[in-house]
Amino acid sequence: MRMKRILFSLICICLFSLQSLAQNIYLVSVGIADYPGTENDLTLPAKDAETIQWIYQKNQKAETILLTDAQATRSNVLSSMTRIFNKASAKDIIVLFFSGHGYKGGFVGYDAMITYQDIKKTMAKSAAKNKMIFADACFSGKMREPRRNSSNISPSSLKVMLFLSSRENEVSIESPSMKNGFFTACLQRGLRGGADVNRDRIITAKELFEFVSQGVKKLSRDKQHPVMWGKFSDSMPVMIW
Repeated sequence: MRMKRILFSLICICLFSLQSLAQNIYLVSVGIADYPGTENDLTLPAKDAETIQWIYQKNQKAETILLTDAQATRSNVLSSMTRIFNKASAKDIIVLFFSGHGYKGGFVGYDAMITYQDIKKTMAKSAAKNKMIFADACFSGKMREPRRNSSNISPSSLKVMLFLSSRENEVSIESPSMKNGFFTACLQRGLRGGADVNRDRIITAKELFEFVSQGVKKLSRDKQHPVMWGKFSDSMPVMIW
């Protein structure tokens, strides 16, 4: 009987710990497959954005906005970020997911470039401590040189974590046999629990990076290498599932 009481107490402590860590999550998920004209069109980005939104919607504490194709103008993306991210408190998580064309310094919106400075300025207005950008875009690593020494960064300096699908000289690969691009396919598996190595129901930045990177390298036969940089700790919670 005493052992049962001890086990019950331990379970209660674990549940309380998870509850205390639980944050509200605010997501803007953007995917552009159909650009103006036809020569710049892609195949899977709109589906990528829908997939990521679906994953976050399974979390009862998530609020999401989905923008695809012609909806994803520069002004609409930035105004949607402002509207939803400004709801966040310090303990919450804000996330921008983008799938489409990338370029040095940002992303290609439906009608105009969306620079990293645009995004960073918009995110800076939010009170959330944990801010994340996921990008499935060719040459997305050009946004900045990757820095992966996150373990040397103190929690007090947390700012924005960027997880980008490829190095600056690499394309982000799509396959007709898959429903999502390689990066998004591995990202969604990781966020659904695949990256939770220690099975504590908390997916950290380090766990997600290692899971997704290994998966993308395998799918691409070592032709695509995701990069992660920013000011954050390896133990930063990305998802509680």
